[in-house]
Amino acid sequence: MEQEGEQLSTWPALETEGLYFLHITVGSLLASCGWYILFNCILLYVVFQKLSARLRALRQRQLDQAEAAVESNVVVKRQEALAAAHLRMQELNAQVEKHKEKLRQLEEERRRQKIEM
Repeated sequence: MEQEGEQLSTWPALETEGLYFLHITVGSLLASCGWYILFNCILLYVVFQKLSARLRALRQRQLDQAEAAVESNVVVKRQEALAAAHLRMQELNAQVEKHKEKLRQLEEERRRQKIEM
């Protein structure tokens, strides 16, 4: 039990020595190279921002191209559907004209029959 008590009392001393050593090394590093570290951090931040902006723009361009390809397919399909509808309307108009012509002929025949009676 006494050994445990001694270990507990020496343990905080080791922690404070470690913190003191860390304080001394980090402090001396910052004192000797602090400005260089600061400028390098700022430079890295600026470079990272520029690269991320370029990557975002590149991704956006790729997405826009993919959408344009999809849109061109949609436009082509719409044009084909419009052409098919136009052909159907022309066929229907031709059928309507034939039907009108038949009705006219029937009407003329009726008129002739009335005149003959």
